[in-house]
Amino acid sequence: MSLPVVRLQPGRQKRAAFGHPWVFSNEIAMDAAAKALPPGGLVRLETATGDALGIAMFNPHPLISARLLSRDANATVDADFLAARLRAALDLRERLYPGGCYRLIHAEADGLPGTVIDRYGDVVTIQVNTAGMDRLTPDLLEAVDRVVAPATVVLRNDSSARQLEGLPLETKIVKGAIAGPVPLSENGRRFFADLAEGQKTGWFYDQRENRAAVARLADGKRVLDLYTYAGGFAVLAACGGALEVVAVDRSERALALAGQAAQANDVAGRCRFVRAEAFAELERLAGAGERYDIVVADPPAFVKSKKDLNQGARGYRKLARLSAALVAPGGFLFIASCSHHVDVPLFAEQVRRGLSDLGRSGRILRTAGAAADHPVHPHLPESAYLKGQLLQLD
Repeated sequence: MSLPVVRLQPGRQKRAAFGHPWVFSNEIAMDAAAKALPPGGLVRLETATGDALGIAMFNPHPLISARLLSRDANATVDADFLAARLRAALDLRERLYPGGCYRLIHAEADGLPGTVIDRYGDVVTIQVNTAGMDRLTPDLLEAVDRVVAPATVVLRNDSSARQLEGLPLETKIVKGAIAGPVPLSENGRRFFADLAEGQKTGWFYDQRENRAAVARLADGKRVLDLYTYAGGFAVLAACGGALEVVAVDRSERALALAGQAAQANDVAGRCRFVRAEAFAELERLAGAGERYDIVVADPPAFVKSKKDLNQGARGYRKLARLSAALVAPGGFLFIASCSHHVDVPLFAEQVRRGLSDLGRSGRILRTAGAAADHPVHPHLPESAYLKGQLLQLD
């Protein structure tokens, strides 16, 4: 069946022709016919002179109006098409992290714009953040069944990004059932994720390699883990030989998951879980004269929109200052930001300023982003949202 045609304005095809997967509304000839197309429908994308650019998902309302799915303008986008993308992603993940626990699909980098799929063995969570993929969800579910054959599938369509595309927020189990926290394996250890009500899609696989880097330093050390969530850094550090781990989070539900992981890995005796707000707890611990060999500060996003950039940047500076104050001389600080509006230079500057405010110095041992199951599309460097620094402080 022929697709409706959407054309770019004269001279506005260069970015798309060179490989960028997005086309903005001000690059499109947004005539009455284009504006009348249903949000998320498939279109044949063409230059102003009629040269084919490929097949795209089109939504006339947001700034990103077209998201390219295929450079082959004659491709058929259906369950078979989506299954091919899934198979390629599955092959890569099993090479990277064999065992079935990883981010299976990371949006544009895996050829499925605005789509996140996380795998927990035979349980899969799917988050769809674009109108186009929302329309394709029945085909996507069929493709996931074909390629992964999970026992349970959870749609975590509760991201605020959906509202930009005019989509409702919802969470529902579309296959199987969940009786409680779902087990997963990471870095050879056992953890638990709340897939129904936990943050994002339930677990943060993106910090996998940063957790391992911190754990390698933990033998015989005292560790403070702020914003521990389900205990990823804390429990792995204890498994790495830490003498004592204090894990802080304001969520009782998250701390219960962390405690369950500590029990499952036989390190509960060396872990203490504290319900508190991180900044207040940092100030309390400093006032009590506490010092730790390793401090981990992995907060949720401080900057959720560009208007929050200045205030959020100051938040990272304050976090660096308060966290570093608790690091013993010669000890280590790992600090991270998942705010995609905060780029690497800005984050590094705030960490540097926080240390300077405290009169501390040291050396950066590791600057890292997300784990390899969170690839970045070459034309979307801004999607490399996670930034982390591991420092040794004098």
